[in-house]
Amino acid sequence: MPQNLWAPWRLAYVSADGPEDGCFLCRAAQSEVEDRQSLVVWRGDHCYCILNRFTYNNGHLMVAPYEHAADLAELSDAALLESMRALVTARDVLRYAINAKGFNIGWNLGACAGAGLEGHLHAHLVPRWPGDTNFMPVLADVKVIPQSLEELWEQLSTAWPRESHGSC
Repeated sequence: MPQNLWAPWRLAYVSADGPEDGCFLCRAAQSEVEDRQSLVVWRGDHCYCILNRFTYNNGHLMVAPYEHAADLAELSDAALLESMRALVTARDVLRYAINAKGFNIGWNLGACAGAGLEGHLHAHLVPRWPGDTNFMPVLADVKVIPQSLEELWEQLSTAWPRESHGSC
C-alpha cells in the first residue's frame, strides 16, 4: 500500500509560475529581514550562510556573497576569501550539529550548469551520510527530509561559532 510523504515547503516552489520578483538572496542579505524568517544562519562581513528553503537534503546550506554578482571574477578578493572560509566553517558546523559524514560542494555558474538564480552566485554545501542514497530516490524519485527547516535553523545558528567571519 503506498504511503504519502509530505514536503509542504516545496509547494511554493513547484506551483510558482516563474521566478520570484527580484533576488531572494539580496532580500535575505538585507539587514532589516529577520534571519529566522529568511533562514540566514550566519552573517559575515562579505557573505552569509542561508538554508536552502526548497531542499532535497537535510542541512543543505548556501554561502552567498552580499555582492549581487553572476561570476566569481566579479567578486572582491575579500568576498572570495570569506566565502571559502565560510564553506569550511559550514562544513564543520554540519559535522557537529547533524553528524554529517561527507559533503557535496559546488557553484552553479549559468543556467546550463543548473543555476536557478543566475544573477547572484552562491555555493551549495550538501551534507551526506553513508547509505543516504537509499531506495526512495531510486525507486520513487522522492527524498525524505527528516527535520523541519525551522528546527534545523535553530540547531545550526546556535552551533555556528560566534565571531568566526567564516573561519574555523
